[in-house]
Amino acid sequence: MDRTINSKEISKRRRGKVLGWLAVIAAVLAAIWFGMKLLRPSADENTLRFATVERGEVLNTINATAVVLPAFEEQINSPVATTIDEVMLTAGTEVAAGDLLMRLDRNYVQLQLDGRRDQLAVKENSIGLLNLEYERDLKELTYNAEIKKLELAAARAALADARRLLEVGGATQEEVEAAALAVQISELESQKLNNQLDYARNSLTGRKRALQLEVGMEEKEVSQLSRRLRETEVRAPRPGVITWVNENIGQQVTEGTALARVADLGRYRVEASASDRYADQLAVGLPVELRMPTGRLKGTIAAILPEVSENLVTFRVDLDQPSHPDLRPNLRTELYVITNRIEDALRVKNGPAFRGGRSQSVFVIVGDEAVRREVDLGIRNGDYVQITGGLQTGDRIIISDPETLENVTSFKLEE
Repeated sequence: MDRTINSKEISKRRRGKVLGWLAVIAAVLAAIWFGMKLLRPSADENTLRFATVERGEVLNTINATAVVLPAFEEQINSPVATTIDEVMLTAGTEVAAGDLLMRLDRNYVQLQLDGRRDQLAVKENSIGLLNLEYERDLKELTYNAEIKKLELAAARAALADARRLLEVGGATQEEVEAAALAVQISELESQKLNNQLDYARNSLTGRKRALQLEVGMEEKEVSQLSRRLRETEVRAPRPGVITWVNENIGQQVTEGTALARVADLGRYRVEASASDRYADQLAVGLPVELRMPTGRLKGTIAAILPEVSENLVTFRVDLDQPSHPDLRPNLRTELYVITNRIEDALRVKNGPAFRGGRSQSVFVIVGDEAVRREVDLGIRNGDYVQITGGLQTGDRIIISDPETLENVTSFKLEE
């Protein structure tokens, strides 16, 4: 027969069932919580870059590439077509004005100089012969003119005698007319000789002047070749340092071929180039900063070249310290043109997290979590980005680019 169960036993069994269900629910909730924790995104703090929002100066800059050049560099060219005979000094050698750099083959120049000297001697001899011819012809014409004057005087005297005889009946009218015609002929012949004498003087003077000009030209050629002969000994035109020299002994060089370069390494200048999309922002007088391994050098844009080559605009920079000891010839480095400057701005260090644009999201550190937040941005440069909204002084953000967490709104930082 059935046994009656008392109320205490029933209550005990009921409590056991409730506790069992509570245990099952707690286990399920714990499993869910641990599962969510395991599935929650996280990142190693040591693999990220952080920056703290602060107040300070922010510059708006244009990035450019720069090359440092000597303020003055003179190129020495070959004076004639010849060959390199001997190289005395090499690149990097400090020289004084007049120091011998190299010797060129001077035989060809010597032959040219000798030929020009012979031509000059021929021209000078021609002037001497012309002077003799001039004196001879001038004297002959002068004598003929004097003789013709005497003949004219005799003709006039004969005409006067004929006229007196005609008055006393001792001569005929025809004789008087013949004497008068002889006077006219003598006068014309005398004028002709005087004209020939004037022409001879002018003509011979012109020929002499032409020969003198030719002699002058030959003298200049001789002087130039003499100078070129001296220049076959290539010397430093001024004190400085040899930056380059053609050391190919025996090489044939044409007139005007570069042989060496001597630079003054006491002062430097900078040539820079930037993308042509910034051409309208560049202006003479804008301040610049040249990045050096030990710091930055300040300067200003001195000139902007008008042409654009390979989508680049080139400009020249004058440095405030052109003799800085860190400057080196042909040193290539970065240069920033400052187009705008804001004092006491809210700023943060620039990094890969900033991709451009006026607004974007960044991860802000809150405790041990990184939370995505939208921020507004202003001007920027290679060092800092201006924050115009969304952050405050002291906020710590991630400036590296966590690509694996691009689609999450927050993640945990793990050490």
